[in-house]
Amino acid sequence: MTFSEEVKMRNEVKEAVDSVALSRSSIRAFIDKPVPENEILEILRVASRAPSGTNIQPWRAYVLRGTPRDELVDKVCRAHDAVFENPSCASEYEEEYDYYSEKWFEPYLARRRQNGYELYGLLGIAKGDKVAMHAQHQRNFRFFDAPVGIMFTLNRNLGRGAILDYGMFLQNFMLAAKSRGIDTCPQAAWNRFGKIILTHVGAGPDEMLLCGMALGYADASAPENRLVTPREEPTNFTSFLG
Repeated sequence: MTFSEEVKMRNEVKEAVDSVALSRSSIRAFIDKPVPENEILEILRVASRAPSGTNIQPWRAYVLRGTPRDELVDKVCRAHDAVFENPSCASEYEEEYDYYSEKWFEPYLARRRQNGYELYGLLGIAKGDKVAMHAQHQRNFRFFDAPVGIMFTLNRNLGRGAILDYGMFLQNFMLAAKSRGIDTCPQAAWNRFGKIILTHVGAGPDEMLLCGMALGYADASAPENRLVTPREEPTNFTSFLG
């Protein structure tokens, strides 16, 4: 390979990687099109090349399709409705780890609010419309109609570094899916109902739910899929020393 050919190849790889990373977004409406099992396995194979401390590979995935997927959706939606109708029931469903902060502060509060305003604006849901907001939130528990739902678990006895490792695995997964024209939505919303989910998928006693994910093909006509979340410029969060 000549030097110019090598440079061209590197540029093509760079453009391909950048394009996939920049085009990935959280999709909240999917079409009814199955995802081939071999594609899911290939995506998982690519994702598994994520680094992990001393190569412990802490990830465990449960892929739900067809009846097992639909039965889980029904179980969790019933629990979600019960909490909405009687908030005191919320104590029955507690997350095993804190994904979100108990108290929000700037600049994170403003970013969170902007995300909510823009999403609900696209959906035409007015501020304070609790019924509509509940219905939209429950879309999480229907995997936004994606044909495939995945539950990712972690052995609760591992250190916190394993969660960092897991994040890299999940990003690998989403980028590998996007490169194949398959879309995703990572979902922390499921965590509240971990005890229902873990029993349903047959997880072991040492496993805890880390997150769920919707997997499928985006519905291009859905307004919520037009949401493009802003990002800070690197100069705003980076310090160069030396």
